[in-house]
Amino acid sequence: MTGRPVHPGVMPHLICRGAAAAIDFYVKAFGATEMMRLPDRKGLLMHASVMVNGSMVMLMDEYLDYGARSPQSLGGTPVVMHMTVPDVDKAFATAVAAGATVVMPVADMFWGDRYGQVEDPFGHRWSLATTVKQLSPDEIMENLRKMEQAP
Repeated sequence: MTGRPVHPGVMPHLICRGAAAAIDFYVKAFGATEMMRLPDRKGLLMHASVMVNGSMVMLMDEYLDYGARSPQSLGGTPVVMHMTVPDVDKAFATAVAAGATVVMPVADMFWGDRYGQVEDPFGHRWSLATTVKQLSPDEIMENLRKMEQAP
């Protein structure tokens, strides 16, 4: 096989209502690098890819006739894309300034991360985190128990 790179691992393949605008958003919000666009005759993107935080993310436009539905058509998404970043507060602020909606503000979490969630304008959810303290599974469980007992 020649000509096409092979990408090991698991990659999200996002269906977006407005995939071209989604690419522009991901560049502004997450520092993505556009890799390719494959438009159909009508200008919809049959396939595209970007690199986000060192990982490939594939995306395409919504094609209702083929069952390719975006979160907007489905009434939301049960999936959250997660990114570990060097400075969660800065990355979160950048995403919000680019048009993301705050789902969960950044806060210190019982598992040792500063963590927050945003939803992009296309209905996809993203969590952003920076590890501030490495904790063992026992320490995480203890912190969870303390949190559950707090008034």
